[in-house]
Amino acid sequence: MLLLQLLPGAVRAAEEPAVSARAAVVAELETGRILFEKNPDMPMKAASTVKILTGLLAVEKLDPAAEITVRPEWTGLEGSSMHLRPGQRITVGELLRGLLLVSGNDAAMALACAAAGSEEAFTALMNERAAALGMTGSVFTDASGLGSEGHRVTARDMAVLARAAMKNESFRAIVSLKTAEAAGQTLRNHNKLLWQYEGAVGVKTGYTKAAGRTLVSCAERGGLTLVCVTLDDPRDWEDHARLLDWGFGQLEAADLSGMAWTVEVVSGLMPATVRPDGSLRPALPREGKTWEVELPPFLYAPVEAGETVGFLRCRDEAGNLLCEVPLRCAEGVPLDPGQKLSFREKLRWAWRFACRHSAGYPQYAFY
Repeated sequence: MLLLQLLPGAVRAAEEPAVSARAAVVAELETGRILFEKNPDMPMKAASTVKILTGLLAVEKLDPAAEITVRPEWTGLEGSSMHLRPGQRITVGELLRGLLLVSGNDAAMALACAAAGSEEAFTALMNERAAALGMTGSVFTDASGLGSEGHRVTARDMAVLARAAMKNESFRAIVSLKTAEAAGQTLRNHNKLLWQYEGAVGVKTGYTKAAGRTLVSCAERGGLTLVCVTLDDPRDWEDHARLLDWGFGQLEAADLSGMAWTVEVVSGLMPATVRPDGSLRPALPREGKTWEVELPPFLYAPVEAGETVGFLRCRDEAGNLLCEVPLRCAEGVPLDPGQKLSFREKLRWAWRFACRHSAGYPQYAFY
């Protein structure tokens, strides 16, 4: 049984921020719930934000401590570089820092060939991984994002990719670095939001003439984590700060730790105290939500600690399910050995047991 089920669904507010991007998406990291969208399914170019997928695959397939000898054909590539030299020995971890901090196209080529033997084979892996993630509107043609012929992404798909990448602890640790050492040089992350926006933790910048300025960011605040994507955005830094601020204003991490209910226990030493898992903090709209509690009229002893006996649900104003959290017994309730029920009492409890499976069960409470 799932501990928590959050259903992705768009959250809307009366006044959404105006942005310069041709396409944009803001989504909650854990659930994928879309908070803001502008042309989310328009086919676009991603430029170097493609390297998010390159880096994720490299993290998944390669040992960061493994050493690689740089081939001549990996060096001197167009665009941004970490300045690899033919014959140079370098670790996968250093290449990943060069890829994700300074957007090295040479690092992208080296990692692609190390992981799959060639960039062409690696590109096939990229498209397979994208399909597995549900990125139905995207096609990748190289590991760096330089290529334009046949390449396309959508803002929605890039949000899906960012969510998957930022859930990988190794990937997240790299893109959150402001500076890092690699191959005898100090690399400074191109993502200015790490300095400019409170709570920023990643992820990647991009630019080509064909794509314009692209940016994927991730930030944490108040127990929530959001990802933001803008494509072809001349004012990307300002737009991301505005979009993230707006997004954090729409949601809150619901604190369930103070909620509790009491359920009668037949033949038990005491009633059962029922609580939601206090460690869960579902991201929910700040306004316009209703809680719904589903609990039985009684339980039979013995009851075990942690036993699921009901559900706590939250719905929006339209009645759509936003989250469902199991309700569990906070502590066990043992059978009372001294309690002896009369025949009449046994009949009464038998009748109530039958009602558990009729219209009289379960009980609901709304507040």
